[in-house]
Amino acid sequence: MCTVDELKIKYPGANAWQIGDSPELANALADLVIKGLKTASCGSLAAYQQEAFAPRIGSHNIILNGENVPVCVIRLVSMRLVRFCDVTAEFARKEGEGDLSLAYWRKEHQRFFTQEGYFAEDMELIAEEFDVVEVL
Repeated sequence: MCTVDELKIKYPGANAWQIGDSPELANALADLVIKGLKTASCGSLAAYQQEAFAPRIGSHNIILNGENVPVCVIRLVSMRLVRFCDVTAEFARKEGEGDLSLAYWRKEHQRFFTQEGYFAEDMELIAEEFDVVEVL
């Protein structure tokens, strides 16, 4: 098993993080990434602007499970700015969650952003798509 530090040597500049807002969700989403069912993610523009090391196209990220153990490495292949209300059904399917519908995506992401501290229908999001480059 590789440690985060070992992976950062192999993938210079990589950040390590969990997807989701609980250990259980982090495990479920990491599993979807590993299986190739989740190939996209998003976050609020405001949250990205507060990050010390914001992702960029071509950058690698180490995905951690709910126990903070690295499970795979992804490479960011696209990023775009989109308002919450303009997210498409196609993007919702690429997120790979729930029943893959836009309705499910909207409900769960509204919950997430509200819990994070801010939600609005016209809030700006960074929509990311990625490829898995290594499963650990």
